[in-house]
Amino acid sequence: MESKGIIIITSNKKAYHDYHIVDKIEAGLELKGTEVKSLRAGHAHLKDSYARIRNGEMFLLKAHISPYKYSGGYDNHEPERDRRLLLHKREIIRLKRNIETKGMTLIPLKLYFTKTGIVKVELGIVKGKRQYDKRVAIAEKDMKREIERLRKDQY
Repeated sequence: MESKGIIIITSNKKAYHDYHIVDKIEAGLELKGTEVKSLRAGHAHLKDSYARIRNGEMFLLKAHISPYKYSGGYDNHEPERDRRLLLHKREIIRLKRNIETKGMTLIPLKLYFTKTGIVKVELGIVKGKRQYDKRVAIAEKDMKREIERLRKDQY
């Protein structure tokens, strides 16, 4: 998938189902060489991953980037290691203030290459949905699909 010069590696579709997205922010990602090669091959997923602030730095936790299979095995990376996110200090302070409110957390929404080849992650400041919110969202989606189908049949 390509749009606006970016190449999307993976997206966290479950996040859109399980959370209300309040705000989005783009962050750089500190990676090892074998991680970048593995990302170019598309071997990553963001399921169950999240971001945390530790000692004034932001980290991406539980994001899975598979080991690069052509590296020979001795110089490979840990698949689910903590990866540092590259943000300005003022952005980290603003995010910390936002997520300290009740029920807010940071979830990665997309992992992508920019047009210059840099790996970026789109983080969402999110609030968890309740079960009835999920049912309402599914019902709305079904209604929109039905309306589009009827509109298409009409023409």
